[in-house]
Amino acid sequence: MDRGGKKMTKTLIYFSILVTVVLLLSCSKNDVKSEANNKSGNQVVNNGYKIEFVELGSVKCIPCKKMQPIMKSIEKKYGGQVKVTFYDVWEDDAPAKKFGIELIPTQVFLDTKGNEIMRHQGFFAEEEIDKFLQSQGLTITE
Repeated sequence: MDRGGKKMTKTLIYFSILVTVVLLLSCSKNDVKSEANNKSGNQVVNNGYKIEFVELGSVKCIPCKKMQPIMKSIEKKYGGQVKVTFYDVWEDDAPAKKFGIELIPTQVFLDTKGNEIMRHQGFFAEEEIDKFLQSQGLTITE
């Protein structure tokens, strides 16, 4: 192969790599957005809750441990209005990547469509969570 042919081959290889990277990046962004949908493309039923409270932390982190009873209390106080989900990001870092967290604990609040409506980093006092949830129209049911 002559010099021009080698240069063309290298260019095609670089172009192929670039296209592959762009496709992978666009797929990963779409995966995060589409997780609220099931395989048929329909929105997943949320079983009646109005807000999902996602706690990203670890069972071994001291501020995260302090959040555990608060999460249980919030779930109990608001009945079926709030779904509490905990991810131990030291055991599985996929949720940390999905939500783009920088430190733990991080709390992410999602609406019924899976859209983020609020985020907090660090320990989050129960009284402050109550204020936020009530500002979103939720009421204490216990």
